[in-house]
Amino acid sequence: SRSPVANNGARSAGQTNGGGEGSLDRLLPSINTSLLPRKRTTSQCKSEPPLLWTSKRTIYTAGRPPWYNEHGTQSKEAFVIGLCGGSASGKTTVARKIIEALDVPWVVLLSMDSFYKVLTAEQQLLAANNDYNFDHPDAFDFSLLVHTLRKLKQGKSVKIPVYDFTTHGRQKEWKTVYGASVIIFEGIMSFADKELLKLLDMKIFVDTDSDIRLVRRLRRDITERGRDIDGVIKQYNKFVKPAFEQYIEPTMRLADIVVPRGGGNMVAIDLIVQHVHSQLEERELSVRAALASAHQAQPLPQTLSVVESTPQVRGMHTIIRNKETSRDEFIFYSKRLMRLLIERALSFLPSQVHIVQTPQGEDYEGRTFHGKGQITGVSILRAGETMEPALRAVCKDVRIGKILIQTNQDTGEPELHYLRLPKDISEDHVILMDCTVSTGAAAMMAIRVLLDHDVQEDKILLVSLLMAEMGVHSVAYAFPQVKIITTAVDKKVNDLFHIIPGIGNFGDRYFGTDAPPDWSDDDMDEPSC
Repeated sequence: SRSPVANNGARSAGQTNGGGEGSLDRLLPSINTSLLPRKRTTSQCKSEPPLLWTSKRTIYTAGRPPWYNEHGTQSKEAFVIGLCGGSASGKTTVARKIIEALDVPWVVLLSMDSFYKVLTAEQQLLAANNDYNFDHPDAFDFSLLVHTLRKLKQGKSVKIPVYDFTTHGRQKEWKTVYGASVIIFEGIMSFADKELLKLLDMKIFVDTDSDIRLVRRLRRDITERGRDIDGVIKQYNKFVKPAFEQYIEPTMRLADIVVPRGGGNMVAIDLIVQHVHSQLEERELSVRAALASAHQAQPLPQTLSVVESTPQVRGMHTIIRNKETSRDEFIFYSKRLMRLLIERALSFLPSQVHIVQTPQGEDYEGRTFHGKGQITGVSILRAGETMEPALRAVCKDVRIGKILIQTNQDTGEPELHYLRLPKDISEDHVILMDCTVSTGAAAMMAIRVLLDHDVQEDKILLVSLLMAEMGVHSVAYAFPQVKIITTAVDKKVNDLFHIIPGIGNFGDRYFGTDAPPDWSDDDMDEPSC
């Protein structure tokens, strides 16, 4: 559905008789019919969270604070800024100036160019001759756009199409975007759909003089897209100018703020930034404080499974809990416990009866894995990574993902810094690995990330060598379908969030690094909580 400004006089996107063409065409020389096809670069989501690129991985350099409450449900949506304006009005420049001035991590710039419809063969011919109207509402896939923006606002992982303007189709590989605190959505038709307008928390119209927009478009299309001046002006008169007057300019009345002169208007940009900062401050959460005061003196949940405390298991705990144990001994017995823990976790995966024939020619009624999707391991860095060899030893060709969650030393809250998950993880059974869980704050954040990537809650198994009762209750209360498997549960967590009696800083003891004086089970070098 379109907003009222898209009136009944709308032309279809492929029409060639755009109004207003004659107003300037009579001043032009005859049009060369052998024009080059319209050339544009591929669409992009032009901005992402602050990143550090290496040859093999992408690392987030600023942490994302909790976007959910102690119940595990989303308690704040991303703040969405809609930027509208005519072609070449400076929308992207304004967006980038806002991002620079905001100075907050996890900002996503979403371009409407990504959501052009795939053209039919007939429309392809029109586009090749500059006779397809890319500036009409019908040229955009509003259904996909609304669905994508709604999911992104809800904190979900989304896949963004990459539109190739040379082939007028979508590339095979779509771009995955996740983790937006602020979304800036820009496009010429940003205000042209009623459902789209409902998702915008702030609406900004970039108002730039039409002569300036035409000059910018001429320079861009000639230098960047290989077009000639006649073709650019023809398309401007036939499609761009009428579309602006009919569909874009009337939506200015819907804007909360009109920015004259585009990216050079720093007064307007400063006002926008101040408002966004105030909105973000109102949405701040304190998850760990809520966890520390909840679920006390309640029985342990039925979703918890503790490895049987045999003399062997208790003996291994005796060794790794002993502060005098050498690093070599600590690693050896930790690995033994991890293997037992992983084997125990695998028993919760779905299975079915499977009959095989033995070498003696007899039938044997056994069992085999019976689940949709694969088995995937996800480790919470850095301590959880030590459990990966145990999983690989018993699950051949298992896929591994990684999540880095660290504690903000100023707020005490967990923050998401790095994320690398296998593709198409949504149908998998996921074994989430961390060595110690005290308050449950990091485990909850990791589970929330998996849910945001459409992993089913009842297909997540949280495995940990040692957990505090507080962490068990917190995870089970927020995510009652997640299975929790551990080798031991300690009763207390002290004021520094140490598990009592505990095991010490697992990461430092395993890797041989020194813990800081004020370490906790949630600290940066041991971000398990």
